[in-house]
Parts: sequence; structure tokens; C-alpha cells
Amino acid sequence: MAEPPLIRRALRAFLAAVAAGAFIGGLLTATASPSHAATQGPCDIYAAGGTPCVAAHSTTRALYGTYSGPLYQVIRASDSATKDIGLLSAGGYADAAAQDSFCANTSCLISVIYDQSGKGNKLARAPKGQFPGPGPGGSDNLANAFEAPITVAGHKAYGVYVAPGTGYRNNNTNGIATGDQPEGMYAIFDGTHYNAGCCFDYGNAETSGNNDGNGTMEAIYFGDSKYWGYGTGSGPWVMADLENGLFSGVNRGYNPNTPSVNHRFVTAMLKGGPNQWATRGGNAQSGGLSTYYSGPRPNVAGYNPMKKQGAIILGIGGDNSNSSAGTFYEGVMTAGYPSDATESAVQANITAAGYSNATTGTGALTPGARVSLKATTAPCCTSHYLRRNAADSTVGISVVNSSSPSADKADATWIVRAGLANTSCLSFESAGRPGQFLRHYNFRLSVNTDNGGGAFTQDATFCPTAGNSGTGTSFKSVNYPTKYVRHYNYAAYIASNGGSNAWDSTTAWAQDTSWLTAAPLS
Repeated sequence: MAEPPLIRRALRAFLAAVAAGAFIGGLLTATASPSHAATQGPCDIYAAGGTPCVAAHSTTRALYGTYSGPLYQVIRASDSATKDIGLLSAGGYADAAAQDSFCANTSCLISVIYDQSGKGNKLARAPKGQFPGPGPGGSDNLANAFEAPITVAGHKAYGVYVAPGTGYRNNNTNGIATGDQPEGMYAIFDGTHYNAGCCFDYGNAETSGNNDGNGTMEAIYFGDSKYWGYGTGSGPWVMADLENGLFSGVNRGYNPNTPSVNHRFVTAMLKGGPNQWATRGGNAQSGGLSTYYSGPRPNVAGYNPMKKQGAIILGIGGDNSNSSAGTFYEGVMTAGYPSDATESAVQANITAAGYSNATTGTGALTPGARVSLKATTAPCCTSHYLRRNAADSTVGISVVNSSSPSADKADATWIVRAGLANTSCLSFESAGRPGQFLRHYNFRLSVNTDNGGGAFTQDATFCPTAGNSGTGTSFKSVNYPTKYVRHYNYAAYIASNGGSNAWDSTTAWAQDTSWLTAAPLS
């Protein structure tokens, strides 16, 4: 039933004011103290549009202007203690310092993502489904709490870094759409962290953890899988996971109106109702939304009417397919089919929030800084830098300077992160390969994406010490404390001062394991 004209006019006027307020708020954020909390959040806007949030998840900020509860919970590796991470102020931003303090000298996992809607629809470790996970009892892994650092309005925050095998779920929800009931949802993802595995989703899924057939789920998908559906370019794409199909439009397979999305922060939206659904998306840092598809349900049996079951998933498929990768920052689900005007006002609020991955370029070994690591061994290598090799994922040293190709400079630049296995140490994210980290495997150094295993965080964590030669800094492996990052015959390893491997040679070991932390080449 259509709304009366008077109500429609009032709603349009309210949403215009909301969008304008969000825009002005963004300008104020740029010119005033970033500690000011938002006067409203996305869920206030959805409520004003008649489609209130029934689930609201974020590890970065409040999604209501007055929300003052916890955002998420972390569990500490050293003693399994837990801590809720809240806000700096009501309606504001995550208190990342509380996480840093609680997890100091060890590592933490994100164990719970709380629901801000008041419906109790929190997300926790996904239990065993049709496809068992690698965690305890076949459940999925939890996300490392330090693997996705960003800033929001100048405040440090952490996202949910989903490595393959990681997943969150709630099978016993309250207020989530079932059957053919209308709903909407959005999520903010890292547009540089994805893969073709099935399936990096956020949204409505089966309560059984099994594939219960066509139309039993409705979730946002983000990645570059082409197995079921895809759009233009090489991906990634914002699509709908409706079970037994990732749909980019009314047809299975290729749909030309769904573009590849290359923003650092992506807004992804999906909404569905009786024989109607739409996908929309945009840059979460600026601009409006584009509509990728809006029309009838797929022309395949089983999707009209829908048979949604009302569970909520993050990072996995409805049947616990858990080979995907991605990063989640915030997202909501609504009761009712949101209007385009409401979604545009939400997008204005998102862009005003101030998402950024800004890093400093001082060459200092502080989390968030960019550095290049220069060899100190004379006479061979004092113009050489530690870098990812162009031909593969291995790491070595080579001459890189300001005249080198930009790809080479990026491969020789590292973003310093708090140690994934011990926050008193460091991890190094590749500037040229966002989401990939320096790690050792069989003592050889390479750059790889986290595979979700506990061993990866150990292999990717290094503790800085005074340079073994008396110059610069040396980097000790956290899980092999007698071994340090070393170059040997222009390849890079972790090596001890003497041992059975060729790269453990005592000749020039102290120099080969000492590095100058230089200003970033890229």
C-alpha cells in the first residue's frame, strides 16, 4: 500500500534534513575536534524512514546517536580473560586504547560483536555447519583483534579481519525477516581484502547451518568469485547470496550493470521483499550510491517467494562455507524495505564518519607508520632494501631507490602493525599488497595473507632489538627466539648465529641481521 502524499512529503523533507545534517557533520568533523560524537547514526535514519534496525553491528563506532553500550568483546590469549570494548563517549567511536591495554604483551581475538539495536542479535563464533570449520569442535575461527587497524574521524579503531576459516553467526535471532518478509541491510567492507572463496557474506541465513535450498538466505556478498554470478571487470563485486547462487542481477552468471568496486572502504547494500530486490554500493569515504540492480527476483525456481530463515552470518555462507576472506567494519539489518532516499541519507552519514587508513611516513617503528628496511652489510648491500620479490611471494633484498618503478617501491615499503601474536612486538603489512604480511615458513620469508591458523600470527610477529652488529635494529622471531630476520645470498630468512642451514652461517651474521629503518620508499 502506498503512503498518503502528506506522509511522503514529510518523510522526504525529514530525510533531506538528515542527509544535509550528515553532510554538515562531515564538514564539522574536518574542521573541529574529532572527539565530538555523532548526533545521529545510521539506525536513527532508518527508523525515521520507517524501516528500523533489528541488528546493528560495528567494531568502530556507535550506530545510534545515543548508544553507550559495548561494541565488541575480545578474549586474551595469555589467560582466556575477556573484556568488552566500548565507546569513548555515547554515540561516538570505539575505545581502541582499552583493547591495546588489555591485550598488551599477548594477542587477542574478537569473541563477540554486540547488537546495538536492543534486539539481542549479537554475533559470536560460528558453530559447526554443513562445512565444518577449523576451530574447536568444527566451529569457525575467531578474528585476530589487531589485524585490521584503521581510523574513524581521527580515532584509532579495529575492523573484523576474516581470514579463511573465520566466521560469526547467530542462529537464534529476534526480529530478523523470515519467509518473504521485506528487509534491508548494509555493510562497510575493506575493498582491498577479498578472495574468490565462498562466501564472504553479511546478512540473513539458515538457522540450521546447512544449505536448505534456493531462497533460504539473503545476504550481502563481497568478493571476486565468478562461479555463480559476476559483473564487469575482474571484481570484486557487491552481489546477493540467495543460497545456491551469488546473484549480480536477475540472471545467473554475468550481469553488465554490476561493476567492479575498487574503493578502500566500500559501502555495500542489499534489500529484498516480495518479488523485488536491489543491490547498491558506493565509496564509504565520499560520494553517493549507485544502483547495480533493482527488479524482480531471479528467474530461477525457488527464489520467489523467498524462504528466509532469519539467522545472521558474517564472513561465511549460510551452510558455513568458510573459505572466504574479507574485512568488516560495520553493518545493520532492518525490518522493512528501505527507500532509496533513506539509503542515500545513510550513505551521507557513513561518508561523514571519516573512515581512513591513513598511516604516517616517518620511518619510525611505531604501529601505523610506513617504513623501508635497509640492509647494513658492507660492501655488498648498503643500497639494498627488504622487499617482496616481483615474481612470487618470497622476500629478499635488492637495490631500490626513488627512480625505481612504483611497484618496486611499494614492495619495499612496510606498514608497521602491533604484533599479531604479541602486541609488544611488531608485524609488517605489505604496502604493495594490503592485507598481506611478512611471515616465515620453513624459515624462508614471504608475504602472505593470513590463512586463519594460529601459526600464522606467530610466524608473522617479530620483536625488535638493538642491532646485532651495533647498528640499526634486529628483528627476532617471536616463535623462534634465537632466529632473526636475515638476508643471505639476497634471499631473506629467519636465521640463527650458526646452525645446520646454509643461511645460519656465522659469516657476516651480525651485519646481515641488522637493518636501518628508513623513510618509506612508497
